[in-house]
Amino acid sequence: MKRIFVFALYSALGLSSLIAQDYSRYVDPRIGSEGLGRTFPGPCMPYGMAKPGPDAVSMPNAGWAPMPEPVKGFSQMHVSGTGGGQKYGNILIQPFLDAGDIIQKRVDEKIALGYYACTFENGIRTEITASERCAFYRLDYGRKQKGKLLIDVATFLGIDTIPDKRETQQYVDSYVTCDGKYAVSGWSTVRGGWNNGGPYTVYFYLQSDVPLSNCDVPLSNCEAPLYNKVKESKTRLDVAFSKSTVNLKIGISHISIAQARKNIPVCGFDAQLKNVRKTWNGKLGKIEISGTEKQKRMFYTALYHTMLMPVDKSGENPHFAATPYYDDYYAIWDTYRTSMPLLTLIEEPQQRDMVNSLLNIYKHDGYMPDARSGNWNGRTQGGSNADIVIADAFAKGMKGIDYQLALKAMIKDAEVPPTDDDGFVGSVPEEKHGRGGLMEYNTLGYVPYGIDRAGNRTVEYSYDDWCIAQVAKGLGFPELYDKYMKRSHNWRNLWRSDYEWQGMKGFIMPRDADGRWLDSVPWGKSKVYHPVIPYRPDTKVAPWYLPWWSTFFYEALSAEYSLSIPHDVPGLIEACGGKDAFIRRLDTFFANGHFNVANEPSFMTPYLYHWVERPDLSVQRIQQIVNDNYDDSPDGLPGNDDGGAMSSWLVFNMLGFYPIAGQNLYIVGSPMIPEYTIHLSNGKDLKVVREGEQWKQMFITHDVLINGGKLVLPDFKTEEKGVDKTQKLLIMKGKEKSTVFAQPVDKYLKTIPAQYVARFIVNRQYRNWEVGVDSTSMADTLILKCNQSLYLIPRKLVDEADGFCWDSPQKGRNLYVCDMSSNRGMRDGTFLFISRKALRQLQANGSFVYNGILWRKISADEKIITVKAEQDETVMQIAVNLGLPWVLRMDGNPLGIDWRLEKQ
Repeated sequence: MKRIFVFALYSALGLSSLIAQDYSRYVDPRIGSEGLGRTFPGPCMPYGMAKPGPDAVSMPNAGWAPMPEPVKGFSQMHVSGTGGGQKYGNILIQPFLDAGDIIQKRVDEKIALGYYACTFENGIRTEITASERCAFYRLDYGRKQKGKLLIDVATFLGIDTIPDKRETQQYVDSYVTCDGKYAVSGWSTVRGGWNNGGPYTVYFYLQSDVPLSNCDVPLSNCEAPLYNKVKESKTRLDVAFSKSTVNLKIGISHISIAQARKNIPVCGFDAQLKNVRKTWNGKLGKIEISGTEKQKRMFYTALYHTMLMPVDKSGENPHFAATPYYDDYYAIWDTYRTSMPLLTLIEEPQQRDMVNSLLNIYKHDGYMPDARSGNWNGRTQGGSNADIVIADAFAKGMKGIDYQLALKAMIKDAEVPPTDDDGFVGSVPEEKHGRGGLMEYNTLGYVPYGIDRAGNRTVEYSYDDWCIAQVAKGLGFPELYDKYMKRSHNWRNLWRSDYEWQGMKGFIMPRDADGRWLDSVPWGKSKVYHPVIPYRPDTKVAPWYLPWWSTFFYEALSAEYSLSIPHDVPGLIEACGGKDAFIRRLDTFFANGHFNVANEPSFMTPYLYHWVERPDLSVQRIQQIVNDNYDDSPDGLPGNDDGGAMSSWLVFNMLGFYPIAGQNLYIVGSPMIPEYTIHLSNGKDLKVVREGEQWKQMFITHDVLINGGKLVLPDFKTEEKGVDKTQKLLIMKGKEKSTVFAQPVDKYLKTIPAQYVARFIVNRQYRNWEVGVDSTSMADTLILKCNQSLYLIPRKLVDEADGFCWDSPQKGRNLYVCDMSSNRGMRDGTFLFISRKALRQLQANGSFVYNGILWRKISADEKIITVKAEQDETVMQIAVNLGLPWVLRMDGNPLGIDWRLEKQ
């Protein structure tokens, strides 16, 4: 009896210790918030809709930017880890003392899980926490200060004066009013943003514990607050408080003001802060790891990032009432590989809800989304990737899903070209959902060059079809299985087996609709000028800012996508020449720097050594990649976190196994932590330890994991080596040598004065870059600076060129040698100006030919000649008295490059 009591006491103490363990203390929301990660560092509940935080003047995607960037206020909704255009940043508040000092700099800042605080230069202290659909604020205006508050419902992230600018949010309507003595309510409607979505409305109800007054109406010492004099407004209100310390709650909703009010919890700030941390601790504690403090910070912060998005908006969809409903899939192309398989393992009920949400969206909107935000589908980045999510749930035996309905949704993706009946500006069916280029894919067996994202669409549709086949087979449809298994081999139709490059043979390469392989691909849509770009496996096919949406591969290159065939790796190995050739290819791929840790199609590439029985090489690559690219610093993520994709990739690799999404299969690596326990969704525990260096098995199934018990994985260590993240490379363009190569390029970038600002409109993207020239440093060459690029233009070209140089200053530091001898048609010409010979011809004859295009004068004065292309109808304005014949204006350029050149 005594022994039983002692055991019970020991067990109770052990349980108490487990409950008391605080995993949330290892979460540092600053990790990934700087650099490329773009994670949201403010407070948030798991999958929470309310993500309140500061919005910097520069309006980054997550709102927040590091000090000393000024802050324009605090908005209530944000995204995490996204690229592209901004989304949300709605219902902005800003505490202030004087109307002339709304925008403020921070003098200190504290960021922790569930909590954000900062102090402005004017002394105002703001603290923030959050519930699922409510933001909590504690404002301290300082001793004896009666604070004021701006409530701006007409602003948001990415606000711009240019109508219908690509990927920017656009104002639709708004309203704000005082709602009694202690409240303000209203709404804001916005459209667009990264996913080019339709209009969405954020309703809000702001509740104060201090009476409100109109800040324009002064209060005497004994006067009651004149809250009834606060005027309603379409855009903003300024209110004042009679006390120096104020607690605010801001409930938000997509349904109504009344619903926003219902979304406000009854608890106070401190109680909610305790609640948010308790909730997160329960989520994080599902995986208990041993390891160093740094490893724990990296691991638990990564796990935390995985549960920030998508967002549970069940009951908050204004278009349909079906639940569960999740929004802000940003995007499934990013998250299906690692984020969703991780949730399947530790958060199966939530992942089940996400899958059923996809089906609810299908039933209402007609297609499952690849991306979705603001309650609208859009965009598609590659394949119909929700098909893989369905197949993953089916393969792993997830219950509670109507797989018959899911198969219908998958087949619609594969058979019905997308349509769009919404009709809002910027909505394009093939960018919104479904499969673009579907008719060509189903007819030719591939998507031909000329259709956006033809390369990765072909590769990804092949895998999507494989996933459809597996679900069809499991549900007892053998004919459908045979049909889609046949289509799953379509990646081979773009496999150019005889193409050799850098010692590697066979690549996914562009092919036209007539079946011809393309060694060069056309650029632009001119009726006269048809430049081509030599196509190699490392070619982006975007000489200027041609969006990833319109290139042959989305966010990747042929070198990467040619190794991304997860459903047929044995077939890929055979196509590459067998096991030995495949190992050499992988070695070359990594040695030549083609692996991109920041790009999801490369996620599984390091593990491909497993299929040629070299798991040790896989683990060497993985551990090197993690050590070189991840850490616990604010820039500790190597790329956009993409809704948790980068972070969940790290989680799996630290655990030592990796999911093959859409399949009941995991690749066995080697844990980077000594041991850990996963508390599975089915109530069982899986304890994993690392012992020995040999692989007893290279692959395991989901059943092995969810059955719990003890799992021994190999203990394979490699030497940790780091790289200098601050190292910057100069991209050298052109073969010809020049004396400037021996000079510090930074010297010219710094010393050439900015004489003009070039305001480019590049495929609906807007860029403003400084332009200047140095005509004295080199006797035979003009040095032109644009952005961080230098153009070396020989004097002979300045005088006699018959075309423009079209090399882009968009990214990086570039050195372009404009040399007529190469005669490639891209680099051999002037940049932002025409030659003096062309100007003389124009002045003498009223016309000239440039890039093979005939330009005719349509008007002129003493400063400017305006010309128009005879066939393309492009318009240029050319300066005649500025030393060089600068093109001050280019409009309607079929190459997608327009600009205005303005004096600095």
